[in-house]
Amino acid sequence: MLLDTFYDGVEIHREEKIIYAKFLVPHRVLSTCRVAGGLREDIRYLYNHQSCEPAGHMHKLTQTAIRDPEGYRKKISECYGLPAETCATLGTAANMNNACIETRAFRDLSVTAVCTGGVEANAGRAGDPAAVVETPEGFTRLQPAAAMPSPGTINTMIFINKPLISGAMVRVIMTATEAKSAALQELAVNSRYSDGLATGTGTDQIAVAAVRSDEPPLTSAGKHAKLGELIACSVLHAVKGTLALQNGLTPAGQCSAKIHLERFGLTRQKMIEIICRNLSESRAELLCKNFSEIERDPVTVAAVAAMAHLKDKFSWGILPITCWGEVMGTYAAQIACAVSGDYTRMAVYRRKLAPTQADKGNGVLVDLSCRALALGFADKWVEPMNL
Repeated sequence: MLLDTFYDGVEIHREEKIIYAKFLVPHRVLSTCRVAGGLREDIRYLYNHQSCEPAGHMHKLTQTAIRDPEGYRKKISECYGLPAETCATLGTAANMNNACIETRAFRDLSVTAVCTGGVEANAGRAGDPAAVVETPEGFTRLQPAAAMPSPGTINTMIFINKPLISGAMVRVIMTATEAKSAALQELAVNSRYSDGLATGTGTDQIAVAAVRSDEPPLTSAGKHAKLGELIACSVLHAVKGTLALQNGLTPAGQCSAKIHLERFGLTRQKMIEIICRNLSESRAELLCKNFSEIERDPVTVAAVAAMAHLKDKFSWGILPITCWGEVMGTYAAQIACAVSGDYTRMAVYRRKLAPTQADKGNGVLVDLSCRALALGFADKWVEPMNL
């Protein structure tokens, strides 16, 4: 099925488990594809194919894609009537019906981004511990091994209606990658392999296609050039759009104290247990019945998010560890005030919650946040004297 035609140069089709681009005019293609990857001028079709379900499903096509990428390309191309030798292939577990297409234009310049994505299980931060090392014999799991990758991939195809020099083609990938990371930052996506915020997934793929013509090629795709702006805006919105469809991941949905703390080792159940441990039996029962409303309260989420961000500042060395007690005690008190609604208690909460310099680390942050939530909830329904 033809979805759309862009700049009279490329058609985007969707069939069953595939989205493919058919070039109507010659394009240069730069991609991370394992077969026909790198910089090519002989590509006529570029496609993104779903080889399995996102969780608990290792289909034989997925195994073929990993072990025999050439055979995978041949099989998929033949299945959809495409000439394999002129195809570049991206693979994923994401549903093609959840793809998002975004176009940005300025004067006679046009950029279209087609993205699929899923980040629930495989989101990671650049520099997270690796799970495997590649040798001439193949991939070997590292011992002691980091967590093995789970399904989750952001695939991006970018189409540009102007010719680009080779260096600018590479710069497109840099700009698009920054835009993808910015989208994940705006969505507060946690790494599944460390306590950092995610910058992508462990299996992201990208392909850039620019028209080949006699027109003078563009030389820059960076942030100062209009082309770079169009690339970034189209990719950022396409990534956010596809994650909303695939994972239900939206800015409003991320308004959650639990979500902002889970990268530090906190689960919903653990969060409830720690909070209830610091409450009376009747208050604990009341909190359990209203937990979602409490932990999704915007003012409370803001206070928790501030603490999480400040923990990052300490980890990165921006804030000196000698200020840990004052800073974290103050913002833990802010959490308690947000829950209770009584900001006159700020000084009291701060004295009760301020950690010592020795009390630091992810476990302390989790415990401190939950104790602050409990302290505020314990006081939320204490009637003021004038009522």
